[in-house]
Amino acid sequence: MIDEEDFLEDDFQQVEDGFSGNKELYEHFRVVVDKGQETVRIDKYLFERMQHSSRNRIQKAAEAGCIHVNGSPVKSNYKVRPDDVITLMLDRPKHDNTIEPEDIPLDIVYEDSWLMVINKPAGLVVHPGAGNFHGTLINAVAWHLKDLVGFDPNDPEVGLVHRIDKDTSGLLVIAKVPDAKTALGKQFFNKTTHRSYNALVWGNFKENEGRIEGNIARDPKDRLRMTVFPSDSDIGKPAVTHYRVLERFGYTTLVECVLETGRTHQIRAHMKHIGHPLFGDEKYGGMEIIRGQRTASYKAFIRNCLMICNRQALHARTLGFVHPHSGKQMDFTSELPTDLAMVIEKWRNYIGGRNELR
Repeated sequence: MIDEEDFLEDDFQQVEDGFSGNKELYEHFRVVVDKGQETVRIDKYLFERMQHSSRNRIQKAAEAGCIHVNGSPVKSNYKVRPDDVITLMLDRPKHDNTIEPEDIPLDIVYEDSWLMVINKPAGLVVHPGAGNFHGTLINAVAWHLKDLVGFDPNDPEVGLVHRIDKDTSGLLVIAKVPDAKTALGKQFFNKTTHRSYNALVWGNFKENEGRIEGNIARDPKDRLRMTVFPSDSDIGKPAVTHYRVLERFGYTTLVECVLETGRTHQIRAHMKHIGHPLFGDEKYGGMEIIRGQRTASYKAFIRNCLMICNRQALHARTLGFVHPHSGKQMDFTSELPTDLAMVIEKWRNYIGGRNELR
């Protein structure tokens, strides 16, 4: 069995290529290949032996140099041989990530015997992982459902169907039974769900709507950040974001983003790529004054806005899917949280007295 935290996409911290430098590595998993084992790719071999890991996540680990054979890193197409010693090596000690119930308040928008829809506040980590082993949304769900017969928060066949970043607010769906997770997972995979986000971004768009397309992969200069590569590149995964202008504030713009795909940091990376990073997004340059004046009063205005909303200004506003049991279309909308609503109102007031920005 392998710790699921190591292969959750948002929490998986890739080790530097080739393990350069003096970084200490820790063994998280070990298996010795049987003497009679037939030749097979290592990702397929491990997929059959790692209880809580998908083949895709194993491939990510291999790409990051975390899968070792006889002490050396290998790629996912390596063919295992009898007596090979296979280990998973990470740059942090192994941690017991058993999910324990914790009494954390939840904003439950909808619940039935099959699923829950939750409005997540900014600042709440979704799933235990590196640096966040307690106090997560899933710990809160485990508490809420602790008396539900048959529900095990450590069972990968129930629970989270999709995720949003720690500092993104908004709607998430949780599966309470395996059939619900399977059915909802298929909808997300087949792109038949509907998700829209509201984002306050730097800059003023020339057009009222548009489409951003570009592969998303880890930034080789910063492994905790994503970056965009050409669509015809063999680097990263294809990603498409549609956006529509909702309101213009001269130096910033409120946009609606609809995801055609669901990649890690997709909106954040795509908006950065086209020169419109999210307001307040430190990781993607949104804490800097990218547009506007250089006056002391304007700088003070921006500082005040960033104090009110000290995170990326991104909210998962709508979520739609077909109920896995009834077949009914389910659509949910979440109002903007206080911090984001206050910053938007401050921008409205700011441009109200400036004719040149209207």
